[in-house]
Amino acid sequence: MHTVVVGTSGTTAEDVIAVARGNARVELSAEALDALGRARAIVDALAAKPEPVYGVSTGFGALATRHISHDLRAQLQRNIVRSHAAGMGPRVEREVVRALMFLRLKTVASGHTGVRPEVAQTMADVLNAGITPVVHEYGSLGCSGDLAPLSHCALALMGEGDAEGPDGILRPAGELLAEHGIAPVELREKEGLALLNGTDGMLGMLCMALADLRRLYTSADITAALSLEALLGSDRVLAPELHAIRPHPGQGDSAANMAAVLKGSGLTGHFQDDEAPRVQDAYSVRCAPQVAGAGRDTIAHAALVASRELASAVDNPVVLPDGRVESNGNFHGAPVAYVLDFLAIAAADLGSIAERRTDRLLDKNRNHGLPPFLADDAGVDSGLMIAQYTQAALVSEMKRLAVPASADSIPSSAMQEDHVSMGWSAARKLRTAIDNLTRIVAVELYAATRAVELRTGLVPAPASQAAVAAARAAGVGGPGPDRFLAPDLAAAHEFVRTGALVAAVESVTGPLA
Repeated sequence: MHTVVVGTSGTTAEDVIAVARGNARVELSAEALDALGRARAIVDALAAKPEPVYGVSTGFGALATRHISHDLRAQLQRNIVRSHAAGMGPRVEREVVRALMFLRLKTVASGHTGVRPEVAQTMADVLNAGITPVVHEYGSLGCSGDLAPLSHCALALMGEGDAEGPDGILRPAGELLAEHGIAPVELREKEGLALLNGTDGMLGMLCMALADLRRLYTSADITAALSLEALLGSDRVLAPELHAIRPHPGQGDSAANMAAVLKGSGLTGHFQDDEAPRVQDAYSVRCAPQVAGAGRDTIAHAALVASRELASAVDNPVVLPDGRVESNGNFHGAPVAYVLDFLAIAAADLGSIAERRTDRLLDKNRNHGLPPFLADDAGVDSGLMIAQYTQAALVSEMKRLAVPASADSIPSSAMQEDHVSMGWSAARKLRTAIDNLTRIVAVELYAATRAVELRTGLVPAPASQAAVAAARAAGVGGPGPDRFLAPDLAAAHEFVRTGALVAAVESVTGPLA
C-alpha cells in the first residue's frame, strides 16, 4: 500500500487524494515527532506560569477572558470538543472526512500547534485503521476554520460519538478504537483547540475538486470537438497562431486539445457547403477554447492558492520557533472560500456552453442536415429531446450554485467572530456543481457521438472514432429507435466520471492538457 509521510513542511494535493480516496497509509516523520515534542515543551512551560495564555489557560472565543485553573484544564479541552461537535444534517462523504483528518494532522505535525506527539500518532492510527468519524453537513462557518466538522473528528479520537468502520458499518467510536488497539486520547492544555481550529475541510474538498475539474475540462474539450465535428464546423479557429495573439495559457491548451481530437477528420471544414452555407460557426462552437480556457486558468489560480494553504500551519494560537505563543487570524477561510466560489462560477459557464452545443445538435434548423432531435423516425420517435431537458435542468441548478457563498457573513460567538468566510458552504456546493457538470458533459457526449455516427458518408477523426467505440463498449447506446434513455445516460455519466473518455481519446492523440 502507498505510504504518505507527514513532515513539518506541509503536504501535497496528490497526498491528500491518496489518503482521502486511495486509503494510503500515513506515517509521521522523525522530524515531525521532534518538532511536536519541542513545541509541546513550550506549551507545558506556559501552562505552568500564572499569566493567562489564550487556548492554554483561558476559555475560548467570547469566553477567552476567563482564566482557567490547573485542575479544570483537562475538562476545558474535553468540553470544547464536546460542545463544538454540534453538526446537523446528512453525513459528509467518507473521502471528505479522511481529507479533513489528514490535513488537520498535517498542521499538527508542523510543530506550531503544541499538540503532544502521542495525539498526532493517534490521528494517524485512526486514519490507517479506516475509522471515519461521523461529520455532518452543517456546522462550519469557515472561521475559526471548520469548527464543527473537526470537532466531530476530535470527538472520535476521545472515543466518543459515532464513526464508520472499515466495513462501512456505523458504530460507537470507542468500540472501533478498542477493536483496533487504539487508546482514546486524554486531551491536555491547548490540544482540544488545536484539533478543531483549521480550514482543513474546505481545503480537502478544494484539492479533490481540482483533480475532478482537470479531468472534466479535458473531457469537455473532447465533447466540444465532437460537437464541432458533428455540426460540420470549421477547425481553422483552433489554429495555434490565433491563440498565440491572445496568450491565455488555458485557452491555448483547450484549442490544442480540440485540434488533436479533430486531426484527420473528414467532417470538419464543410461549413461553407452549398447545402448549409455559413460564414462562421456559432459562439458555443467557435468560442469553446476561450470559455474552457478561462476555466482552466481559474483552476490554475485555485491550485496556487491550494499549494500555499497545503504548506501552511493553520491554528490559533500558534507556537513560533522563538518560543512565543501568539494569537492570530490564519484560520480565516477567505483565501480558500474565494477560489471555491470562483471554480463554481467557471464550472457553471462550462456547463452552460456545453448545453448550448447539445441544443444546436438537436435542432433541425441549426444542425445542418441532421434529423430533428437526432431521432430515428422524428414524430414517431422523440430522440434526445428530453435528454436535453435533463441537461438544461442541471445547467439551471449550476447557475444557482454559482452564487458565491463567500459574499455572505453571519456574526457568531457574541460578535467576537464577527466576520466569517462561509468557505465550507462554498466547498459543499462546488461538489454538487462538479457532479452536475459531469452529467452535463455526459449528455453532450451522448448527443455528439450519435450525431457523428449519423453523418454517413463522411469519416470522423481517428480520435473521434476511438471515443465512439469506447462509449459503445461502455454501454452508451448509439442511434436507433426510441428506448429507455436513463440507462444510456447513466452509462455516459460513468464513462466521463471515471476518465474513460479521456483515456480512449488519448490512446490515439497521446496525452492531452
